[in-house]
Amino acid sequence: MKNNLLCFALLFVSASCFAQFGIKAGLNFNSNGELREIVTAGENILEDSGDAKIGYHVGAYYEINFSKLYLRPEVVYTATKSEYGSNAYDMSKIDVPILLGIDVIGPLSIFAGPAFQYTLDNDFENSTISDVQNDITVGFNFGAAVKFGNIGLDVRYERGFSQNEANILDSNNIAVGTLDSRPSQLIFSLSLRL
Repeated sequence: MKNNLLCFALLFVSASCFAQFGIKAGLNFNSNGELREIVTAGENILEDSGDAKIGYHVGAYYEINFSKLYLRPEVVYTATKSEYGSNAYDMSKIDVPILLGIDVIGPLSIFAGPAFQYTLDNDFENSTISDVQNDITVGFNFGAAVKFGNIGLDVRYERGFSQNEANILDSNNIAVGTLDSRPSQLIFSLSLRL
């Protein structure tokens, strides 16, 4: 048992020698999924894919380098917005992407990996909306980054894997529609290695 703990401690210390900590922030160009609204008790259903609006994110990262490969887990607070007609849908969440990257040439690298999302809050303007079906969902990130010393720039695309709907409720708390909160966003980030 003592030897296992010692080996784990040595592994952690050696990995930390090649690790980089940093902070990041940027803008998101986000579009959530479809709004489906039931007009009558019959078959009339309106569908609207919504208009993407600009959101933002702030967070931190931990990067471990292995020659040309790197592993980069991040913890990021994200606020997104989409518009459906005259109503805005705001959502805030914690994203935890776990990215595997490879240095391509010079300061340029490409990366991809899963992103775990935890929904903190969702609000649909001028309407009552239920919580999303699943607080925790999984998506995927891929993109490219450029590093100049301690400063990094990256652009990535994030997409949620499965629908995660919230119900739009009338004054009697009866569902009159659904709104898919699954992210589909283009993300621009500036990072600073500490």
